[in-house]
Amino acid sequence: MRRGGADDETVAFAHRLANAAGAAIRPYFRRRIDVTDKAGVSTPFDPVTVADREAELAMRAVIERERPNDGILGEEFGEKPSSNGRRWVLDPVDGTRAFITGRHEWASLIALEDNGSPILGLIDQPVLGERFIGVNGEARMLKGDESLRLQVRSCPNLAEAILCATHPSAYFTEEESRAFVRVERRVRMTRFGGDCYLIVALALGFVDLIVESTLKRWDIAALIPIVEGAGGLITNWQGRSCESGGQVLIAGDPRIHEAAMALLAG
Repeated sequence: MRRGGADDETVAFAHRLANAAGAAIRPYFRRRIDVTDKAGVSTPFDPVTVADREAELAMRAVIERERPNDGILGEEFGEKPSSNGRRWVLDPVDGTRAFITGRHEWASLIALEDNGSPILGLIDQPVLGERFIGVNGEARMLKGDESLRLQVRSCPNLAEAILCATHPSAYFTEEESRAFVRVERRVRMTRFGGDCYLIVALALGFVDLIVESTLKRWDIAALIPIVEGAGGLITNWQGRSCESGGQVLIAGDPRIHEAAMALLAG
């Protein structure tokens, strides 16, 4: 699906947001910091730290100062309505569980929506110095002086596919877990963990299929332009839009996307 575009100034602005978030986050990684559980009594552990909050506040300050008419939707501090149809969707630390356990599978997610549809997506890992951006129909990895075009790989059938998910059960209902197992039994290999870095692996051509559920809008908005820019498919389990989150199916090859969708449906 070809989405609307963003001009060079807007792309540069997105990079400045990532720089601001990274500067706020880096001092806290692999440090002993307090962790707060945002979850309710009957919901899974949902950690948040000062790094999450300060990174989102840093990005919000830049948007308020330079683009006050743009809206903001952030995981930690809610929504500021847009007056021009454009909204920045921010997940300051996607993969907080990895962050608090000293692992690198986390990043800041930054998306720009135009009238509700994401037109730019950016994944930034400020400790590794890796940044991934999808915009104007293309996706690239930026690291140091390197700029690598992202491209998913061909995978003709599930028997050859590598399947990934963040967790084997924590984010699935019992019915969704049974559906996931139907797909898992047909693939070559399954790996768990990674959060947004699973999408990076798929866009780089190292994995073929990702199945997730219970995603929020800030979890998914930045991923859509990157997956599509790398030539992949990203939908809900029924093949429709996943822009609002929920159940998400991502594939590098349309043949295994179709096969996985049929298995998830039962």
